Amino acid sequence: MDKKPGILKVLQAVADEPITPGPDDSLFTSGLLDSFALTDFVTGLEEEFDVTIPDSDFSARKFDTIAKVEAYLDSKGK
Repeated sequence: MDKKPGILKVLQAVADEPITPGPDDSLFTSGLLDSFALTDFVTGLEEEFDVTIPDSDFSARKFDTIAKVEAYLDSKGK
């Protein structure tokens, strides 16, 4: 299942601006996310994909790109 549309939907809601990141573009370096927005992004992912993301997984490295977010969700079976 292609998760990119759902990820972009959540990212759009958190960034509150038009976005078009590539799969390997850094969401943090680009300014779309920061450490404060990460919590909102992860919460949105939990709701969108019906998954629980433990606090121990809250890491910019795991959620830095669309591709990494997709891989993470795949690892959770979602």
